[in-house]
Amino acid sequence: MSVAVTSFAIFAASQVGTPGPANMALLATGARYGLRAALPFVVGVALGKQLVIWPVGFGLMQLSDSAPWIFEALKWISASYIVWLAWRVANLRLNAQVEAKAPGFLAGLVVHPLNPKAWAMITAGFTAFTAPGTPSLEATLTIALVLLGTQIVLHPIWTYGGERIARVVAGTAAERYLMWTLAALTVASVLFVLFGGATK
Repeated sequence: MSVAVTSFAIFAASQVGTPGPANMALLATGARYGLRAALPFVVGVALGKQLVIWPVGFGLMQLSDSAPWIFEALKWISASYIVWLAWRVANLRLNAQVEAKAPGFLAGLVVHPLNPKAWAMITAGFTAFTAPGTPSLEATLTIALVLLGTQIVLHPIWTYGGERIARVVAGTAAERYLMWTLAALTVASVLFVLFGGATK
């Protein structure tokens, strides 16, 4: 196969499993609402990455050569959105009755298209793990399936982790520190992508 599947799967697991804007959103959503209520959001997050993979696989990266300012603008718009999400997380309280309904599928669907770490990771998949001359459909389908499989396993774990943490800290003095820590990690992950060249 023209895509180094094993190597890319290891890379994907290392990136999908580590802190980033999406995982911080999943952790915070799980902490606030629990895994069961958050499942539509989790599914949306997992499928939302496909909205990035397929356009990239079929030539969107060529646009970056002719109009790089578009991608630069999108990068900063995306970062601003993630920082806004972090602000909301910082001010959530786990036992509050406001906003009692968990974010749904559509809210999850936009997380990765607006996540600069997702764009960087997917670009790395096509440039570092795909042999030159690989048909677009083969490369895109392979990368899409590997990432989706990794997300199906790891995204619920992050969400459930948030739920377990919440059971310990909800209503305690540590709650405020937890939410602010999640927000800070989210912002830090965005800054690392913007200025440090990280991927996911």
